[in-house]
Amino acid sequence: MNPRVIGLATVVVFTALLPLAASAGPTGGPPARSAPPAAPPAVLQELQKPENGGAPSVERCGPALTSRDGIEAQTCVLTENGDTWGRTYYRNASGGELRSALSLMGPEGRTVQSHCVVEDGDEPGSCETPRERTAGKPERYWAVAEFAGSGDGTGPLLLRSGSNSAARSAS
Repeated sequence: MNPRVIGLATVVVFTALLPLAASAGPTGGPPARSAPPAAPPAVLQELQKPENGGAPSVERCGPALTSRDGIEAQTCVLTENGDTWGRTYYRNASGGELRSALSLMGPEGRTVQSHCVVEDGDEPGSCETPRERTAGKPERYWAVAEFAGSGDGTGPLLLRSGSNSAARSAS
């Protein structure tokens, strides 16, 4: 075989394999450190700004829960622009229409409650309390959603979902 062809073939093979070897990265030792992430582009920063120049929105949610009856729910307290309200996200695969009562509780015994019809189906839905002006620290608000087992709300309690986990005690 011609040495020129062999040399040219070797160059072609190494040229093709070099990018593959470089993308594999190091195989041993400590992981490579990357530079800190750059600031988000101006467009993303603009989208993250709250409306009317107010405080950014905050959503504090409890755990997502599922009942053995086929109800899934997660309840949150939202705060934005000096307003606070409760919201529960749900999915009802129980086979029947349900009722939910969503309560937002705040400082000094303030309570706001909403009643929502929870239609049967696999589509997610949500229920909200009316927004109210935040009184005190937003962390002092919490929400609870209760799902009852009949369309008129008189059936058994099937699921209770809260926005906050148990408060930690200082040690």
